[in-house]
Amino acid sequence: MAGRAGKPSPAPPVLAAAASPTLPPRGGVRLRALVLIRWAAVTGQLFTAAVVHWGLGFTLPLLAVGGTIALSALLNLAVSLGRPASARIDDREATFFLAFDVVQLAVLLYLTGGLTNPFALLLLAPVAVGATILSLLSNIALSLVTIVSIGLLSIFHQPLPWLGPAPEFPQIYQSGVWAGLTLTTLLITLYGWRLAEEGRQMSDALGAAQAALAQEQRVSSLGALAAAAAHELGSPLSTIAVIAKEMSREVEADDPLREDVELLFAESERCRAILARLSVDPTGDVSDSYVLVPLPALIEAATEHYRSDGINIRFEASPFNAAAPKTAPIQVRSPEIMQGVGNIVQNAISFARHEVHIATRWTTEWAEVEVSDDGPGFSEALLDELGTPFISTRQGEGGHMGLGVFIAKTLLERTGASVIFGNRSSAEGGAAVAVRWPNPVFKAT
Repeated sequence: MAGRAGKPSPAPPVLAAAASPTLPPRGGVRLRALVLIRWAAVTGQLFTAAVVHWGLGFTLPLLAVGGTIALSALLNLAVSLGRPASARIDDREATFFLAFDVVQLAVLLYLTGGLTNPFALLLLAPVAVGATILSLLSNIALSLVTIVSIGLLSIFHQPLPWLGPAPEFPQIYQSGVWAGLTLTTLLITLYGWRLAEEGRQMSDALGAAQAALAQEQRVSSLGALAAAAAHELGSPLSTIAVIAKEMSREVEADDPLREDVELLFAESERCRAILARLSVDPTGDVSDSYVLVPLPALIEAATEHYRSDGINIRFEASPFNAAAPKTAPIQVRSPEIMQGVGNIVQNAISFARHEVHIATRWTTEWAEVEVSDDGPGFSEALLDELGTPFISTRQGEGGHMGLGVFIAKTLLERTGASVIFGNRSSAEGGAAVAVRWPNPVFKAT
């Protein structure tokens, strides 16, 4: 399980693939989104320059300012014409795209007063955009470009456009503006990237959970198909067996067809036995007869695929107190429960030394399944984070992605259950996972 170290236990190929699906690579960001952002910036820059120069009467170096804005517009046109609007660009291209915006804005600020220009805050805009779409290393690179630009602007810049002599700001004020912009750049990068990364991880993990559920549903559908086939083929197969038996009585012992008739009868009996086994085995069948099953039987069926040599699985089922019904509650045999409980048991087996104990208890108010093992237990440092995607000490080892516990918790919570992670007492050692459903249903009700 996440946060522990122990020997891995192989899982069946189909279920192992469902528990640890391969996540698709992220597809970058759409070029159209960045192009539209730059067009908005170009429009805003042109409008601001026009208002300052002609509206307020401040003198601007129009040729240099206009050329810098035109360069950004021309680059945007070249990018837009060179690729379709729906194209996606990778992390590196997006980094260069935003870095150019920082440098272009820094040049405009250099021409119009540097950090004393109130529009210096706009340097943070590309950083904020990059924090949500770029990788950590790219965000660091973009932040360094921005911080270097801020530092250079605090030293080198043209006078602030003004009517008459430009105002002289105290050096301590300019230093404060530099420090504020630098710290804000770092904070936006750190917090923005962290929140965006958590969102991306959750999206990837939910996709993995959906893949696991879809796999379990396909397995369940296959079982239902087998049960339906057993039911439908039973009658014609019985007719074939009766006819074959009658033919065997009429054919003489020395007849050349005698051997074929006996083989036909033997094979029909073999088919009937196979179909009978499919019809009565609840662990391999999800027909209507087994939609509602006692909770202990459902848990045993969910663990059937994860048994391992050398690890004993001990089941226990009993009422929690004397006031609880003597018979176990019934539960819907759903893919969510089968996959969720199966993942928890698989993890327990992979870390157990000798035994896994599965206890089912119930009252009139709740039904609970506790899976415990005699392994090393959960790490205290990760105990509060269990159930979060990509949390595992085995991540990257043997195909482990840190998604097994997250998938189990997500699927079980979809059935109305609450999942609690903990450790057994220090004397016994080992981990314990409790799954509790409120308002159990009993057959009598």
